[in-house]
Amino acid sequence: MQNLTGLLGTMLDLLLVILGFGLIILIHELGHFVAARWAGIRVLAFAIGFGPAIASYRKGLGWRRGSSEREYIERIARHREGIDQARGPDINAFSPTEYRLNFLPFGGYVKMLGQDDMDPGAVSTESDSYQSCKPWKRMIVISAGVVMNVILAALLFIAVFMIGLKVEPAQVGAVQPGSPAATAVAVNASELGITEPGLHSGDRITSINGREPNSFSDLILATAMARRGEPIKLTVARDGSAGPLDFRITPEKGRLTGLLELGIEPARSATIPEARTPAERDEIIGILDRLGLKGVEPGMKLIRAGADTEIRDGHDLETAMRTSGGAPVQLDFAAPDGRKAAVTLEPRAQSQTALFRMPDGSRAGFEHLLGLTPVLKVAATTPAAEEKGLREGDIFARIGTLEFPSMPAGIGEFRASKGRTIDIVVLRAGPGGSLTEVPLKVRVGHKGTIGFMAADTSDVGTWVTPPPSDTLNKDGAENGPLPASTVIRRPGLRITAIDDKPVADFSQIRAALLSSTADAFRTGTSAEVKLTAELPTAGAPAAGPVAELAWTLSSDAVKSLYALGWESPVGAGPFDPVQVTLRGENPVDAIRLGLEETHRVMMTTYATFARLFEGTVKVEHLKGPVGIAHLGTILADRGLVWLLFFMALISVNLAVINFLPLPIVDGGQFIFLVLEQIRGKPVPIPVQNAATIAGLVLIGSVFLIVTFNDVATLFGR
Repeated sequence: MQNLTGLLGTMLDLLLVILGFGLIILIHELGHFVAARWAGIRVLAFAIGFGPAIASYRKGLGWRRGSSEREYIERIARHREGIDQARGPDINAFSPTEYRLNFLPFGGYVKMLGQDDMDPGAVSTESDSYQSCKPWKRMIVISAGVVMNVILAALLFIAVFMIGLKVEPAQVGAVQPGSPAATAVAVNASELGITEPGLHSGDRITSINGREPNSFSDLILATAMARRGEPIKLTVARDGSAGPLDFRITPEKGRLTGLLELGIEPARSATIPEARTPAERDEIIGILDRLGLKGVEPGMKLIRAGADTEIRDGHDLETAMRTSGGAPVQLDFAAPDGRKAAVTLEPRAQSQTALFRMPDGSRAGFEHLLGLTPVLKVAATTPAAEEKGLREGDIFARIGTLEFPSMPAGIGEFRASKGRTIDIVVLRAGPGGSLTEVPLKVRVGHKGTIGFMAADTSDVGTWVTPPPSDTLNKDGAENGPLPASTVIRRPGLRITAIDDKPVADFSQIRAALLSSTADAFRTGTSAEVKLTAELPTAGAPAAGPVAELAWTLSSDAVKSLYALGWESPVGAGPFDPVQVTLRGENPVDAIRLGLEETHRVMMTTYATFARLFEGTVKVEHLKGPVGIAHLGTILADRGLVWLLFFMALISVNLAVINFLPLPIVDGGQFIFLVLEQIRGKPVPIPVQNAATIAGLVLIGSVFLIVTFNDVATLFGR
């Protein structure tokens, strides 16, 4: 029953999207139609959709099932033969224009006498034909659809900003370790007394390339549309800073999306998301249980962390964990109906971060502890990953020929194997907690993924892998080897003790190292540490031979160990993003916001095509009809205002795409008309035919590719 209700809701949302898309097409074609009538061109058909006609209307004939074109032609022929002159109505009572509703709702067209984009040779010498009209008037006719779409988008955006749109503010939440946002240094850091690099959780972005952002999406778009190697200029307001910080951050290609990114997430609130269905409620509760928040329910809000820290947002939770000194922190939650829940969380020991160069040339950050680098594991799966045999908690013992990979190295190996089937081996816990090796053959998707959420083993074990030998600093220069590279030379070692103190995870490793190096830290000298480790053995992953390793830590390494603090174990956590309502202060301000948004979306769409040629945006990032419909149903489910916003986006994008210089769309026809105006005669038909075929091949190829990608993404391939 729940599945049926969800399916009906999705179908209703899809219907709304189709109707909205039909309205956009109607307005576009209405622009052509009105302009053609103004120019004196005979319009033969005004159609919504493609394919055979479901129904039609023609003045003088009325409504018909299917098309009335044959009947209209027969009436004219009989009139000319004199059959109906005595008893039939005057032929002028029959309109030459048929209004059609066609079978396929995606699309539409206006058919004018003597104008056929698919057949440039289909011309007419009639006085009211398309060819008989002056070129400058035809330019107006051709561009009228695009103009109407821009006007419609502006009106929709104005309506959206009069109602109010809930958006994520341009505020920094979590910052990915080793990312451009984490390693950048403010241009004016020294004069403001700022010593720590990077953007911080809670930072507010007040300017992006000189423009005030309306939402976090503005930052994402500006980053994705940046030129390769060109920095984004950010002005940041930070609590406790004497003034605004100026950053110049060069985006890098993201591991998952393939787009240019800074490595930040939007700010999180202190509220657990509401569940819309019982199934979604069970899913959220499962996530909360895995995070150690057992007893917390959807819709609850975190109100206090510790004895006296009141919580406003996720940034306050991070602060409470950071200042805990490692002591457990009690979290108090409350629901709107008064129900309460209290849980205790152990702060997570902070790790160090470093960068290394991936096989594709991009830089990736990884977490380590003095070079002790944990192994990649499966944090959560999708149905696609489970079909491949993966399970939550699986630890990767081998990916292809790569043994016990770190998280970025393992992800890089999957990306390098996209579209291929590879052998992997995972360590899986049995009912008693013992680990067994599970060999699998997995097909890697065309995006280099197999459908799982990645994490490392730092919180569940002490497996380590050799750190990269070519770590980089924030500027991309060689940084030298990490301290553990002198003792960890074999992947899959499991550290069991440090100076005979047993350890079970990285938090305990850090505590043992702090204990063993206390004297060296006080005296500023180096330290000698003994590591006890089990060597990996095929078939017995948790009980291999034992080795004792002598590790010398320099005074600088000891100092860096003591500089580490504590973090929230839930990170950004399961909390809803912070949201604000973007609304015009008055109708005039709403118009300003609507026009600004229309201009921004148009410029972003043009920039997308430019970045396609530069390679920072790929065809796989584009959306076709399937992807647009899927995205539309998601947004329609969020309410009417989001549906209006989505329709405005589509209207602007339709305008831009229609005015590209391709022969089978309005932009290409406009260019032909400009040439005709200059030359004094039309472009030769063979040239128009060749250009039309080339345009068809190009658009047809892109359509097939984006549709394939849409379907593959929809089914998690």
